[in-house]
Amino acid sequence: MYKQSQLENILFVDIETASVVQTYEDLPERMQGLWDKKSRRYANQEPDKNPVELFGAKAGIHAEFARVVCISAGYLTFNEEGIPDITLKSYCGPDEYQVLEDFGKMLDKYTAAKPGRNLCAHNGKEFDFPFLGRRYLIHGLRVPYVLSTQGKKPWEVSFIDTMELWKFGDYKAYTSLDLLTAVLGIPSPKDDIDGSQVGKVFWEEKDYERIKIYCEKDVKVTAQVLLRMSRFPLIPEEA
Repeated sequence: MYKQSQLENILFVDIETASVVQTYEDLPERMQGLWDKKSRRYANQEPDKNPVELFGAKAGIHAEFARVVCISAGYLTFNEEGIPDITLKSYCGPDEYQVLEDFGKMLDKYTAAKPGRNLCAHNGKEFDFPFLGRRYLIHGLRVPYVLSTQGKKPWEVSFIDTMELWKFGDYKAYTSLDLLTAVLGIPSPKDDIDGSQVGKVFWEEKDYERIKIYCEKDVKVTAQVLLRMSRFPLIPEEA
């Protein structure tokens, strides 16, 4: 699927998000009304929950009502025997503007260093990449060129999505990263929290380090998936 030289030019990315404010009551009145409308999409899935309850459960996946609390990224290197290793870097904390700004500077340097570099995430085309782009715009920040799709032809968009690769053209299926690692024989990264708990850890515990560790594990395992798909050895656990 991918050659070693191609794998070495991919930046693996994962983001963690939480509601933009801690509770529904903290939203401005106008945004409360807009959330009431937005939350109606969950009426069939969770008919017993009102918009206030749904805000805590679902707001974190909508860029208009959520914030980026952590971005982790990593790139692969290979030793002489062809065994891969990964270098990780994270941007995490309560200041979303700073998180986005710092990550954007790194992205610009990474892509400027060598043309043709790509970003890879699991479900990145549906979630991570558009979510980041929207939050950059909301904060009035310049969207990093590699994240921007405006005016680009489809083959000029530098996104790789491991979920899309797994679909093989099937538009109906959603496969979680946890399920994909299970069927590919890759150790699960879900040994602490999961995405649904990030909001609580962020707002109540303020344990940003715990979120960072969780996010970095997802970056590493996404790289493992692409390595496995490309028939390369996995990153050793001790790496």
